[in-house]
Amino acid sequence: MFAILSVQSEEHSIITALFQEINHAIEIEKFSNTFNLNVLPQIHTKLIKLLQILTKHKKDANQVVNSLQALYEVVVREFIKDERTPEQLREDGLAPRDPAAMSGLLFGNAVQLPDPSDEKFYRQTRRLLTILTSRYSIHNIPANIEARRRLAFFSNSLFMNMPHAPQVEKMMAFSVLTPYYNEEVLYSKEQLVTENEDGISILYYLQTIYVDEWKNFIERMRREGMVKDDEIWTTKMKELRLWASYRGQTLSRTVRGMMYYFRALKLLAFLDSASEMDIKEGSLELGSTVRDAGSDSFDPERSASKGLLFQGHEKGTSLMKFTYVVACQIYGTQKAKKDPHAVEILYLMEHNEALRVAYVDEVPIGRDEMEYYSVLVKYDRQLQQEVEIYRVKLPGPLKIGEGKPENQNHALIFTRGDAVQTIDMNQDSYFEEALKIRNLLEEYGVNYGIRKPTILGVREHIFTGSVSSLAWFMSAQETSFVTLGQRVLAYPLKIRLHYGHPDIFDRFWFMTRGGLSKASRVINISEDIFAGFNCTLRGGNVTHHEYIQVGKGRDVGLNQISMFEAKVASGNGEQVLSRDVYRLGHRLDFFRMLSFFYTTVGFFHNTMMVILTVYAFLWGRLYLALSGVENAALADSNTNKALGAILNQQFIIQLGLFTALPMIVENSLEHGFLEACWDFLTMQLQLSSVFYTFSMGTRTHFFGRTVLHGGAKYRATGRGFVVQHKSFSENYRL
Repeated sequence: MFAILSVQSEEHSIITALFQEINHAIEIEKFSNTFNLNVLPQIHTKLIKLLQILTKHKKDANQVVNSLQALYEVVVREFIKDERTPEQLREDGLAPRDPAAMSGLLFGNAVQLPDPSDEKFYRQTRRLLTILTSRYSIHNIPANIEARRRLAFFSNSLFMNMPHAPQVEKMMAFSVLTPYYNEEVLYSKEQLVTENEDGISILYYLQTIYVDEWKNFIERMRREGMVKDDEIWTTKMKELRLWASYRGQTLSRTVRGMMYYFRALKLLAFLDSASEMDIKEGSLELGSTVRDAGSDSFDPERSASKGLLFQGHEKGTSLMKFTYVVACQIYGTQKAKKDPHAVEILYLMEHNEALRVAYVDEVPIGRDEMEYYSVLVKYDRQLQQEVEIYRVKLPGPLKIGEGKPENQNHALIFTRGDAVQTIDMNQDSYFEEALKIRNLLEEYGVNYGIRKPTILGVREHIFTGSVSSLAWFMSAQETSFVTLGQRVLAYPLKIRLHYGHPDIFDRFWFMTRGGLSKASRVINISEDIFAGFNCTLRGGNVTHHEYIQVGKGRDVGLNQISMFEAKVASGNGEQVLSRDVYRLGHRLDFFRMLSFFYTTVGFFHNTMMVILTVYAFLWGRLYLALSGVENAALADSNTNKALGAILNQQFIIQLGLFTALPMIVENSLEHGFLEACWDFLTMQLQLSSVFYTFSMGTRTHFFGRTVLHGGAKYRATGRGFVVQHKSFSENYRL
């Protein structure tokens, strides 16, 4: 540690000599026999005292001399075990040759304080002081598991290959688009406190799952003025509802996550232009307004004197580069009915400046006639009300095809910029990941093969794994698919399509090629995969990037999971019947066609074949056992040895275990091999095999029925917390 200050100029030769002597004395082979290690804390303390004196603006030479002499005495007299004679000290250069010539302090005539302008010396001094005074303790690691996971992923992602980030003013502008129908925006008080048959409410459920976060919330509310715990139901009711909603799969959580882009861009715009003094003193506060709400004039000089001019620049730049559109197709109807959801959406617009809401307005013009408009609104902070920005007349009613893709397509015209990120209602984002959005958008300028990308795939993190064992099973299944699976599909298979909804689209490329989503009734129930089909057929390029992630929620209850499996399997059955799959099968090369088959319709086809084979095997064994054919065939053991070997075979290792191999591999890469094996064993003890078996059966049933008869439909699973009991008959039927 002394080597940091040893590389200095000649005028600090005495300090350098002291440090060099200490370094020279510390030799590995003599360490345990030569030194008294109990003296190390004293050396540490005295060195810190010396550095603190040196880093002061006004330095006293006598104090420096005293500190140096004290450090010298400890090192020479106490640190070294073997006592040395004065002659040995003189030979080693640690004592003066002529003691009579020595007067005053030991270093009195040797220390020359460095010039205050010697920036190199004082920078190294401050650095050494920081190293010596820093305390790395296990207590400084966040207690929250999710916080540790996010910090670990963010720090690891900084070492991944990513493009250089431009300044915010030069980055590609982008938008985020979220389709919304009638899901929860904020949990109401009634929803939070309503108890089930066992006396369990959603709030109690959340308090049990997120124990440390609930303690932090109560502590924060007390710091903000809450005196008694009962006041949380009166003065802090809005904060309580937000706290619970941010841990569910609600629109408020999605909006908060996406608005981190806005906050991140404001911070980055500030850092792009701020001087070192601005950053050091924090004179500019991010997010403040340029002018007062009631002011009609803008005085640049007055704003600059207050340190507000630059904040207007950073906020304006961020608003130019980012906008967030939520397509709430029935928002107009909700306002007319005074639905609480409409009030909560207005609350979100009021508190999120970059948020816009698009909806379909139905205007009666006669007795039986209606006119339809796509309307974009925002919240005006000066007028303190919602204002209309655009109104575009539609040729007819919106919902001709499937609701979700229609909802996306009608709001796509209100997005801005060169890219648009499609985000579902069950997704979230993080501030530290939003800082890397500039790097991700630069991928549009990088060639992947012979083409630049048109869809940028983004990694997902399933945040609902801790809710229940079923949620953990779904989370593990999804994680192996959206990370390891997507990674391999993108490279080397080059057959990744658009799965899920965190991907970023080249907005102009898709707007001139039919939009983001096809919306034909029934056939396009899985609208996301058809965007990938459309992109691949028209010569686009889809990539996948690991250095940025978006949160995603999955279904957490058995009924919800069954409905989700039914929706996905039915949608895949419709894909088998679609012309897109027919065209891809004709136009892909042989190897990409095999990869395409295995990862889309082939997966469900193979699952159905496995289930049908199991049925055939079981019914066949039952027939052989009951009819007597098996006994008759095995009676003549000489002629039927092969048949006997097959019938008596016991499968100790089932093939189903190999389907868990991708999950084990992914967990090994992420968390380590031992933890991956432990997680796998824990899941087996929690009967995950039974769950996955029923999941395969559900998938096979709906896939086969859709291929034979058609009739896929969208199933709204809700994705809420499951704290109510369901009957076994309903679970089994689903």
